[in-house]
Amino acid sequence: MLIKDVMRTNVITIKPRASVREAAEIMTKNKIGSLIVISPEGRAVGIITGSDIITDLVAIGGNSEDVTVEEIMSSDIITISPNDTLEEAAEIMAENRIKKLPVIDENGMLAGIVTASDLIAFEKRLVEKISELIVSPEVRKIGG
Repeated sequence: MLIKDVMRTNVITIKPRASVREAAEIMTKNKIGSLIVISPEGRAVGIITGSDIITDLVAIGGNSEDVTVEEIMSSDIITISPNDTLEEAAEIMAENRIKKLPVIDENGMLAGIVTASDLIAFEKRLVEKISELIVSPEVRKIGG
């Protein structure tokens, strides 16, 4: 199965010059833990997480109105292609200890996002479908 089959395309994003307060408000309103930071051209240039806000701003007593997203975002983002497999996504997440992967198309533009939760939900659906098959009395025997 490919990333493009399970990725979410309605990615909530923010601009680099937005305030950290705005980022926190968007995350809170949408009940999400991170935002993909995009350039005016639509290219993913970073990611900001709730953890970034806590460790890089709140813990040092910074003012969320005065600090911009680009000042505390992670700019060395790890991405994936829509044509990569779910297994590749899981490997990348595990190797890099991350839970979210922006999906970047062949033009370098943000196409979607896939999360660890998406992978788990998809796997759960597969297991449920296979288990239905296994317990179904109508399953044909191999060779017969």
